[in-house]
Amino acid sequence: MTETARGHIDKTSLEPDLEALLAGDEKAFELLVAQESPRLFRIIHRILGDEEESKNILQETFLQAFQRMHTFRRESKFTTWLYAIGINLARGSLRKSKRMTSLDDADVERLQPSFSKGMFVESPQSWDPLKLAERTDRHKFLHQAIDKLPEDYKAIVILRDIEEHSTEEVAKMLNITGGAVRVRLHRARVALRTMLNTHFQYQSQSSK
Repeated sequence: MTETARGHIDKTSLEPDLEALLAGDEKAFELLVAQESPRLFRIIHRILGDEEESKNILQETFLQAFQRMHTFRRESKFTTWLYAIGINLARGSLRKSKRMTSLDDADVERLQPSFSKGMFVESPQSWDPLKLAERTDRHKFLHQAIDKLPEDYKAIVILRDIEEHSTEEVAKMLNITGGAVRVRLHRARVALRTMLNTHFQYQSQSSK
């Protein structure tokens, strides 16, 4: 296990023994479960917001992965393929249970900067959710806002900004293009900033 210059774990060093897994080695699969369960559960739980259902989806993810091992085509990292199964199951559970977010695509559109005569009426600012989340007093509000996003936007923010997967990995997990990931991520960040601006501006004024 190695670390990058930023102090993050180098995830490439954590890849499971692919050949052993594809050969049906049970110990290799047990190691995969132990190694990937914490992070995969965190992603599923962030999508669902339900601990018991998240545990069920996690178990179903590994069961399906074991049963479908022969379908892995080596077009991505094995863990990317595994996470795609878990994310698809989580999103399916979300739709089946009809646990709706409070925003839809039209709401996200309204939260984008105004555009008139070929120019932004209000300049869109760059915004980094990770830096915002470093402030413990703001962490709760950020995640509450993320939970309000439509399913597609929420998944991308969780995978790209919170879990720090690459754009390419996220695209493969969600079965969309890298361009679609970048566009939706940008729009989600702008929507989040707009939702949180009023609260944080008020908080800043109150602290003066």
